[in-house]
Amino acid sequence: MTIREVSFDDYAQIVALESKYGLDTKGYEEWKHLWSKNPAYIQFQESLPIGWVLERADKNIVGYLGNVPLFYELEGRRLLACVAHAWVADVQYRSYSPLLLERYFSQQVVDLFLNATVGRLAAQSFAAFESLPVPVGAWDQSSFWITNYQGFMAHWLAMKAAPLAKPLSYLLSVGLFVRDAAAKARLRQPNTEIEVQVCANVDRRFDIFWEALTRVNSHVLMGLRTRETLEWHFQHALRQNRAWIVTASKGSDLTAYGIFRRYDNPQFGLHRMRLVDFQTLDGNADSLLLMLHWALDICRREGIDMVECIGFPTDKAAVIREMAPYTRKLPSWLYFYKAREKSLAVRLSNPTVWNPSQFDGDASL
Repeated sequence: MTIREVSFDDYAQIVALESKYGLDTKGYEEWKHLWSKNPAYIQFQESLPIGWVLERADKNIVGYLGNVPLFYELEGRRLLACVAHAWVADVQYRSYSPLLLERYFSQQVVDLFLNATVGRLAAQSFAAFESLPVPVGAWDQSSFWITNYQGFMAHWLAMKAAPLAKPLSYLLSVGLFVRDAAAKARLRQPNTEIEVQVCANVDRRFDIFWEALTRVNSHVLMGLRTRETLEWHFQHALRQNRAWIVTASKGSDLTAYGIFRRYDNPQFGLHRMRLVDFQTLDGNADSLLLMLHWALDICRREGIDMVECIGFPTDKAAVIREMAPYTRKLPSWLYFYKAREKSLAVRLSNPTVWNPSQFDGDASL
């Protein structure tokens, strides 16, 4: 058994291993895109591997951990973060899999290790390497809306292996609809003077917005959101109509934007849209409310079963919780971090430094 760095030629074996254990897989071009068009990787490719594999003597790959670099900024300082992506190993070799994580946490050029998709089984391993839960947001809870009652109930009954699931889904969806109609009447309506629009492409306005956002939030850890980075991050999802970028503007300038991304569950036929990022310059909660109302209307028309939000700092989470009629408990806390320098670790122990969302890590890649 050996551990070596990943090459792009390893794709076929890696994707076969991911599929074997139920991980989401990407086509070759989309998988390669995680690094080939990644602004952080392009700058640091001489120092950063794209990941590591466990390889048997017969050259069969039995374990994999991807390494995706990202840029963050805090108080005018550019930080290099890395994400442990798609950690997987064959059952009989899982005792070796922490060696992959050891390679990941041993990277000396990396300032910050960020992971926003840590599952229940992986949480203990990340904690063993002194990775800490992010101190802001409810990263073990989902707030959500049902936008297709029959489809949602069919998914829920399928998960429970209920007999006569389809006929029952029609009957039970009526009760949910009546409940939500009563709750909706009590909701605060957003300011209708704000106009939201769908943005087909990431244009130059996002660079202007990012410059203004960093001035307003210089004391906050922020993942880089320049036009170049957003294009890389969401390029394939936008092309496949699996992501929506919604903007609010004043004149020709952006004042806020939200990004929604599909997270379907094909095993049970659930169609799901998730808010993965929301940023605003003026702190106006009406922009968030309006974007959520817009997404709910679109999902109802397109037959998408639910809209979901996970994480977010206290101010945004409060708006979401006030509006969302449902919550569910997730199996584990999803977002962990580790700073390599002690001074940065001390800084990040302060909850006010964080502005987390599912833009972070690989949660929306």
